[in-house]
Amino acid sequence: MASNNQTLVTEFILQVFSETPQLQLFLFISFLFLYLTAFTGNILIVMAISLDSGLHTPMYFFLANLAILDIGCTCTVLPKLLENLVVEKKSISYKGCMTQLYFLTCFLGTELLLFTAMAYDRYVAICHPLHYSTMMNRMVCMLLVSSVWATGSLSSLLHTGLMVRLTFCGPNEIQHFLCEIPSLLLLSCSPTYLNNIMIVIADVYFGVINFVLTMVSYGFIISNILKIRTTEGKKKAFSTCSSHLMVVSMYYTTIIYTYIFPGSGSSMDNGKVVALLYTTVGPTLNPLIYTLRNKDFKTALKKMFLFIY
Repeated sequence: MASNNQTLVTEFILQVFSETPQLQLFLFISFLFLYLTAFTGNILIVMAISLDSGLHTPMYFFLANLAILDIGCTCTVLPKLLENLVVEKKSISYKGCMTQLYFLTCFLGTELLLFTAMAYDRYVAICHPLHYSTMMNRMVCMLLVSSVWATGSLSSLLHTGLMVRLTFCGPNEIQHFLCEIPSLLLLSCSPTYLNNIMIVIADVYFGVINFVLTMVSYGFIISNILKIRTTEGKKKAFSTCSSHLMVVSMYYTTIIYTYIFPGSGSSMDNGKVVALLYTTVGPTLNPLIYTLRNKDFKTALKKMFLFIY
């Protein structure tokens, strides 16, 4: 396709972690294991919460949505990554790239918003336990989750729309194993001023503001826990939010490391590793972090398997 004597890009070439055949086999097996583990673990979370009426509470409702986001995130990234580890031509079509960009941006942005909603839920549960059932009733939870998904989807739609209006006519090799906004902007032949403005706005809203709100919620939570006189009471209160705090810390650490403190000598390689952490390793670990020490969830899983078999 030609336009103004320039050939427009119809596909992009993605990078892989290694060109060594033996290492590629090891990576394929490793990523396949992570993919199957993440998919199975998060599916089990959704099924257990859906089938067990004892888990029909705001905390587990948010957790089920987090599991759905993690499933979407791994299914958006890993199938193509696995394919590129076994095929000779590591390519993705233009439409495929824009589709991956939309869903990846949507799931990651929505997850950041959901973390804030989950932190608010824990704040109400610990700081206002007598009013919890009123402040976090079914309508409030549905409104929170609906607004989280709608905001993430609309933001991603805007970013993808701005990306589609750009012209790609030169190099088509993406310096990454997935289609993400910064890597694609480097290949654009047209001005990216609007895209860069939207990136700054999105970073401030999704990253900075939501991070501050989450930390403020946990500031109140920790302050309230410290006021509890008994050690047993403190442990019980902290156990209800420790898993979420662990996941949030891991997620924001990778985001901050990627976009604020990139490595000076090998930032592209560092970016690949960190992107793998929040698109693959995170979704794999989340089910384990949230369920290993959760007696209610273990009981729900046992009931589900007994029902199946």
